[in-house]
Amino acid sequence: MDRPLADRIRPLDIEQVVGQKHLLAPGALLRRFIEKGTDANMIFYGPSGTGKTTIANIIANKTRRTLCRLNATTASLQDIKDITAEVGTLLAPGGVLLYLDEIQYFNKKQQQSLLEFMENGSVTLIASTTENPYFYVYAALLSRSTVFEFKPVTAAEVRPAVERALQIVQSDSPLPLSWEDGLPDYIAQACGGDVRKAMNAVELLYTASVPQDGSLRLTLADAEQVSQRSAMRYDKGGDAMYDIASALMKSLRGSDPDAALHYLARFLEAGDLITPCRRLLCSASEDVGMAYPQAVSIVKACVDTAMQLGLPEAQLPLAQAAVLLATAPKSNSVCTAIAAARADVRKGRTGSIPRELQNVHADTTGQERDQNYLYPHDFPGHWVRQQYLPDELAGTVYYQYGDNKTEQAAKAYWEKIKGN
Repeated sequence: MDRPLADRIRPLDIEQVVGQKHLLAPGALLRRFIEKGTDANMIFYGPSGTGKTTIANIIANKTRRTLCRLNATTASLQDIKDITAEVGTLLAPGGVLLYLDEIQYFNKKQQQSLLEFMENGSVTLIASTTENPYFYVYAALLSRSTVFEFKPVTAAEVRPAVERALQIVQSDSPLPLSWEDGLPDYIAQACGGDVRKAMNAVELLYTASVPQDGSLRLTLADAEQVSQRSAMRYDKGGDAMYDIASALMKSLRGSDPDAALHYLARFLEAGDLITPCRRLLCSASEDVGMAYPQAVSIVKACVDTAMQLGLPEAQLPLAQAAVLLATAPKSNSVCTAIAAARADVRKGRTGSIPRELQNVHADTTGQERDQNYLYPHDFPGHWVRQQYLPDELAGTVYYQYGDNKTEQAAKAYWEKIKGN
């Protein structure tokens, strides 16, 4: 095979594209752009292997403009100048269609160099990125472009592509080629929504196959070796990391231990201990809080133990912490209370600290002034009625007792002491 299988099987029209029905279904905006040959600046955002380059190629084939390709990981500012210099010449009389892959690696100056030509329409930009463009693409360039988000492809959508790939290598093979039952399904599932990975897996299986009795057979055992861990998307500091962190936190808050363990496992497989430890520690106060105050110390002990052990043993204390938090009673009373207090401070609702609460000061004569502070431990129940908030905030309530057993017990205790 002269070309990589993933390139040979690349679709040439919309109907052959795998997945992305939300973008390519009849009547969808991107499909209308393609069918009408609209010269619109576009940014394709999504995971690798989901069809961004394929769609860009289909658009390029329908345009009369000169197609230029750049990869931002290797391109320079001079490369952009060379391309824009061709505009209006015999090399690009109708303008340039620039396909810029991995645009997130272009700095601000490189991105800005395209603006003038995008503005007058001499350059049509189709850029792709695996990172959130609203974080990595210059705002002025974004305002001139339409962003289309590509989704991971489902296993059911990948399977027909895997079957086509197997048929191609079968026709290329000089020996009879077959494969075990379930092989297409396994590869489709193991690729994690990345069609390119699935194609590469088929190609590797074929290349590594050993003739037996004058024929070749692709096995599930080999497929497991080729595809191991490929289903997981993870890029430290990228969107995938933050998505998994968010899912872990929300699963803990939603009291789903199975989902919490699943997302924790993704971090562990990626070798990332720091991110899940931060999420677990945060959840102990944000989501469990006063419903089970001891959760903070237990989770902290689990995190410390995990960091001392390292992987793979760290999985045990972290799993213990995740199960504890997911199954613990929940209360966000601490979260809402401090948020309300900080909101008042930001609004300037502070006021002077009551004289009774201030530090002991001396007047101009050097004599200490009387504060009239009432020491609670000198009174029954270690409490005495006294104003602690500034006058401007007197009577303000930030903390509301949660409806769990622990906080209701505390509420009943103080109601009895305070005589409310």
